[in-house]
Amino acid sequence: MPPKARIVVVEDEPAIRRGIVDALRLTGYEVVAEAADGVAGLKEAASGGVDLVLLDLMLPKKDGFSVLAELRRVAPTRPVIILTARGGEDDRVRGLKMGADDYIVKPFSARELTARIEAVLRRTMKSQTEVDVVHMGEATIDLRRREIRWAPDDRNDLSETEAALLKYLVENRDRAVSREELLGRIWGIGTAGLETRAVDMHVARLRAKLKGNSGADRPEAIVTVRAHGYMAGPGLSVPEPEMST
Repeated sequence: MPPKARIVVVEDEPAIRRGIVDALRLTGYEVVAEAADGVAGLKEAASGGVDLVLLDLMLPKKDGFSVLAELRRVAPTRPVIILTARGGEDDRVRGLKMGADDYIVKPFSARELTARIEAVLRRTMKSQTEVDVVHMGEATIDLRRREIRWAPDDRNDLSETEAALLKYLVENRDRAVSREELLGRIWGIGTAGLETRAVDMHVARLRAKLKGNSGADRPEAIVTVRAHGYMAGPGLSVPEPEMST
């Protein structure tokens, strides 16, 4: 059984789109959105909480290459598999150079499609060790207990959302995470274009708690990445797992 993943299907031919969606759901994947043109496809593909995009090239309103180029600007690490009848070498090379993770030429079988998806997800959704404890200078952040311990008698509590937000940033600390992705992963909102001020307000409150009550100057815990979102900063570190003997 493949790992559960949230997939967007962008395909203008209704019969082909329906066949793809049915095959994905039968195999255990979650199709979170379908789109029949490039404008709607880009909106859905750029939404938060999407693990992979299946993208046709010959789309009305905005072609697949344009969708891919814009998606790479707003979600640079999101896996994309191109589905197209245009099987020429130039098109394949162009798509891969623009950042597509794979390229499947129509017609293809459901078996081939799911095998390609599994291969891309294995490469891009690397298994992560779940983070429950984070160090920040002299402080220990216990994400399960949702508290920051500065000293035995000096603690700050975190809300469930604040703990989930910090946990997600730390577990993805090698990259910037967009506000839209945070809305999808933490709040469960998967529609692009929604108000993202909630993310900023939660980050501001979380930053204030991470500074502690002493007002000491500490390394930055959450960094704002202009035009992208947020990422875990240099002030946070994850302890190495203990080796069993």
